[in-house]
Amino acid sequence: MKINLEFKKVDTLIRLAIQEDIFTGDITSNILIPDNLVVKGSFVAKENGIIAGLPVVEYFFSKLNKGILLKQKVKEGAFVKKGETIAEVRGSAKTVLTGERIALNFLQRLSGIASLTKKFVDRIKPLKTSIMDTRKTVPGWRYLEKYAVAVGGGVNHRMGLYDQALVKDNHLDIMRSKLLYDVPANVSVIERAVSILKQETKKGILIEVEARNMDEVKDALKSCVDVILFDNMNIKQLKKAVKLVKGWKAVCKARLPLTEASGNITLENVRLVAQTGVDRISVGAITHSVKAMDISLEINLSKNV
Repeated sequence: MKINLEFKKVDTLIRLAIQEDIFTGDITSNILIPDNLVVKGSFVAKENGIIAGLPVVEYFFSKLNKGILLKQKVKEGAFVKKGETIAEVRGSAKTVLTGERIALNFLQRLSGIASLTKKFVDRIKPLKTSIMDTRKTVPGWRYLEKYAVAVGGGVNHRMGLYDQALVKDNHLDIMRSKLLYDVPANVSVIERAVSILKQETKKGILIEVEARNMDEVKDALKSCVDVILFDNMNIKQLKKAVKLVKGWKAVCKARLPLTEASGNITLENVRLVAQTGVDRISVGAITHSVKAMDISLEINLSKNV
């Protein structure tokens, strides 16, 4: 499946990377390497994994020198084995050496995210539950990190606070304090929150509610919310919550809400969570705790480049 990458959304990040690493120039390469020397380098996998970020690397090199050519040896999203050549880069030796670390930073981190995501996705096959990312990303990297999740077979959650409403425990606790809203005795704070959001948000904006116990799940169901997030529930609680949702006699004109599990999801327990019947599992670890994939750039020193 082809995943579109909008380069205008990564332009600022690439310019920042160039500014912080290269700035006024690569002192070592500028002094030691001849201007007219052309080399070929190979990006080589030092471990097994899923490759993500090749278009970013190509776009980055084009910003340094339009004469740099990148030839992909594998497709974006492909699984590679240790020792396999991922791509070849050819052009000015100065440019290749100057851009090496930035290129690897993008390729290693994005491939690490795609690889870990794929492990989670594979762990729950053939169940129909989706693995989703979160907003736990490196500042400035969110678009690319979510792109890498998609390359690894995951599904993107909201991009930010602006494209989906998600009522979390802190929202509810503040509303319960009655500092901002008076909630009638016969209406739960969740129902009140969802009702207000439905009135104030644009059509098409999903509304999701975080539920910590069965009472909150029931309140979310009464509110006709789009998605219910089961927060930090154990397997027994998740089974009960999913059963409650699926058995709910909808009073709304829409379908039953989607169900989502979140909190302390690992490769060891993700299948058990998926087997509860939840529609989605959000995993913060696939972006905030990922290990960069080990990839190196090896320069070909032969005369025939």
